[in-house]
Amino acid sequence: MAQGKSIRRAFSLIELLVVIAIIAILAALLFPVFARAKAAAKQTKCISNLSQIGKAIALYMVDADDVFPHAIDPSDRFAVQIWNHNPEWQSRIPYMPMIHEALEPYTKSKEIFHCPSDNGTFVLDNHFPDPFFAQPSVYRAHGSSYLFRTEIAFRYFTSTSFQLPANVNVMFDAAGHWHGSRPASRPEDNYQTFLYNLREYRYNTLFGDSHVKSLTYDQLNDAWGIDL
Repeated sequence: MAQGKSIRRAFSLIELLVVIAIIAILAALLFPVFARAKAAAKQTKCISNLSQIGKAIALYMVDADDVFPHAIDPSDRFAVQIWNHNPEWQSRIPYMPMIHEALEPYTKSKEIFHCPSDNGTFVLDNHFPDPFFAQPSVYRAHGSSYLFRTEIAFRYFTSTSFQLPANVNVMFDAAGHWHGSRPASRPEDNYQTFLYNLREYRYNTLFGDSHVKSLTYDQLNDAWGIDL
């Protein structure tokens, strides 16, 4: 007796559209989750970088009679006008090494100065609207994604110079939009737009006691306000 042929049923157009719609809904739900996970991983790496930089600074100070590196950061070198209020310090900048150069003998890799979220800048957040163009990243343009509280270097501070080391910012992200939820500010932005952006910016920050913490702009500004 011959075996009957099996009947194969094709998907209808409506069924295909339903499947596509379900896939689209799942993608819309999952992509933001993946994006947040990726951003969190980058921030964790950035915090690890700053922690390693803190250790490199400590090793440098062992060889330098406990004095912090006499060095500058990219904003000092390439936006020197930020020191117009202190001509004596400003005049020393051309003769000082970059912070990542001073610490290189105490690090295993230059990559610790590279924040994985670094996608460049157009202004200095704490000197708006002073331009500070660095593309495709501050690291690629200037060698370090992080800025240094250079006043520490100008004043030849030691580890015992701080009254409140746990509150003093030593190094931090060069731009707050890297770990924030607002786009990069630009020199042509109006001030209200800039202030709106700042409220959503975050800065990974190394403190004087070597701990690292993510700060809002206001919290970083409070750290700047600590009297040295």
